[in-house]
Amino acid sequence: MRVIGIDPGTAITGWGVVEGDDAALTVVAYGVITTKSTTPLPQRLQTIYWELSDLIATWQPLSAGLEELFFSKNAKTALAVGHGRGVAMLALANANLPIAEYKPLVVKQAITGYGGADKLQMQQMVKLLLNLEEIPRPDDAADALAVAICHLHSSRIYDQD
Repeated sequence: MRVIGIDPGTAITGWGVVEGDDAALTVVAYGVITTKSTTPLPQRLQTIYWELSDLIATWQPLSAGLEELFFSKNAKTALAVGHGRGVAMLALANANLPIAEYKPLVVKQAITGYGGADKLQMQQMVKLLLNLEEIPRPDDAADALAVAICHLHSSRIYDQD
């Protein structure tokens, strides 16, 4: 099954497309969508929407994993991430993709076996699980690949019911 994982944001939205079956996981493509802080918010959100829509059309995932909002002490940051998350969800919904949402703790648990894993542990496990030569960069792309892997593992569990 081919899935897309998304690590939403307004400045940087990470994305990763992964294929998986019972035997192996394979990275198909990954990257980030960036917007400039000097660009008005509506145009930034529009860029995220258009680019995600293009990625979905190009890579044809069957479903999507989306990281849930991590509540931060900074309300402005949380609101900005929420805007990016909403636009990502809209792009996925308009493509008629089933969407599963995952808390960061759940993603960490699925990737490392430990919900308190740090960023480097996560990145090293993504590299290992996808049999990559180096850690995916930037961090947001590695995070999106982790969401995709988590989603594939969760989908397998639900498919067996």
